[in-house]
Order: sequence, then structure tokens, then C-alpha cells
Amino acid sequence: MMRVNLLPHRQIRRETRQREFTLMAAFSAIAAVVIVFMGLTFINSRVDAQNSRNGRLDAAIVKLDKEIADIKDLKDQISIMLERKQVVENLQTNRSQAVVVLDEISRQLPEGMYLKSIKQKGNVIAIEGVADTNARVATLVRNFSTSNWLELPSLVEIKSVIVNNVKQNEFTLNVNLKVPKAEDGITATSKSDPKGRQ
Repeated sequence: MMRVNLLPHRQIRRETRQREFTLMAAFSAIAAVVIVFMGLTFINSRVDAQNSRNGRLDAAIVKLDKEIADIKDLKDQISIMLERKQVVENLQTNRSQAVVVLDEISRQLPEGMYLKSIKQKGNVIAIEGVADTNARVATLVRNFSTSNWLELPSLVEIKSVIVNNVKQNEFTLNVNLKVPKAEDGITATSKSDPKGRQ
């Protein structure tokens, strides 16, 4: 006798596949959610780390800006101090300038002449004097050209005069005052006085 299976095996198989598909879809959805969550967590952690680095960099930049401003202030203070030092050195050099210049003029003055007046206006010194010959005046001009304190001598006038029934040559010349550096001034002073007295 032939047996006939009247159970709905196709429908049962379909429902089984449907359940399997539903489970697979649920597992896939859960896996996708987990992967997305892990990805977002990783990305957020990287973003937080980068933000932390950016914060440290910003703090370092602010610190460097402050240090740069401090360095600029120090440079300004150094330049002010150097200017003050230069002023003090100039004052130190110019303090004994008059004495040194008079000493220098007397040293460069050849025999056979004397001076009537010495006037200074700025860096120009006007000298009036009397010499027995024109050669003495030329010697004085040459001596001023090689001086450590005087430069650019120029003869303004020379004329013959009678002094005590003796023919003399009255002259006027200008010479520029050389402004040496502080070291040169000290050297020149030391040369004029071996003991360094002023």
C-alpha cells in the first residue's frame, strides 16, 4: 500500500529558511551596529587625541609668543643700554678733550711761531697766530694732518705784518676736531701722558 505524506513539508522548509534568514539578518544588523559603534568609538578617540595635541600645541605657541615678546623687550632694553653706554663713553672721551686738544696743538706747534687765539665752534677750531716764515705755517698744517686729534687743516689767510719792527707772517687757519672712539681717546691720552694723567 502506498503512503502519502500529507504534512506541509514545503511550508515547513520555507518557514525554517525564513527563520534562518531572519536570524542571519538580525546577526548581520547586530554586527553592523557593533562595527559602527566600534568605528565611531575609535574615530572619537582619535579626534580627542588630536584635540589634546592641538591644545598642547596652542599652549606651546602661546608660551613661545610670550617668550618672543620677552626677547623683544630684552633686545629693546639692550639697545637702550648700548645707547647709554655709548653716551657715557662719549662723555668719558670728551671730558678731557679740551686739555688734550690744547696739548696736541702745543705739541704740533713748530718753533718760530706763537698763537694769538684759539676758538672752537662745533668741531671746527679757528687758530690765529704769528710765524716768522711761511714755512713754519706749512709745517704746522702738515703736523695737523698727521695728528690723532685734529684733521683737515685749511689755511684761511696769511699776511705780512710788522711786529716790534720785525717782519712777521700773521695767519689764520681752521682745523677740524677728530672725534675718536673711546679706545682711541684713551690711547691718545696715554700717549700724551705716560702715567695716564689727564
